Amino acid sequence: MALENDTQAPDFDLANQFGEHVRLSDFRGRKPVALVFFPLAFSSTCTGELCALRDNLSLFQQHGVELIGISVDSKATLRAWAEEEGYDFTLLADFWPHGAVAKEYGVFLEEKGFANRATFVIDAKGVIRASFITAPGQARSVEEYRAALDEVLPVSV
Repeated sequence: MALENDTQAPDFDLANQFGEHVRLSDFRGRKPVALVFFPLAFSSTCTGELCALRDNLSLFQQHGVELIGISVDSKATLRAWAEEEGYDFTLLADFWPHGAVAKEYGVFLEEKGFANRATFVIDAKGVIRASFITAPGQARSVEEYRAALDEVLPVSV
């Protein structure tokens, strides 16, 4: 079961596509974060979803939100994919222990071995303020992100 809104988001320490360690707690007190769990790099639905986020990165910037994607792929796979698609945001490897962060957030699909498509909008205090999950195979829309950000975070000026 996915974590609920108004609960503290579990901290984590994962390698990004460049091998640098990123902790959720690094953003606490600084800026909100949108955690975007996705199944697998290079798959058609995930590529479409993250390309839509790439093309609408200003939506997150307007709200002062750090956009972070997370999958069970290796950091090398995520780097190759980010370079191929021109993703200018952080991708984290929940590679080992396999899917540990997705499990903490309650969105790991044991029978598939990867995370469901789930998004958590976390405020600067580390509290989940909005979340949404789509059915397997169903992409999230930019409008879902816009609605979640508008509902919980004022636009930065």
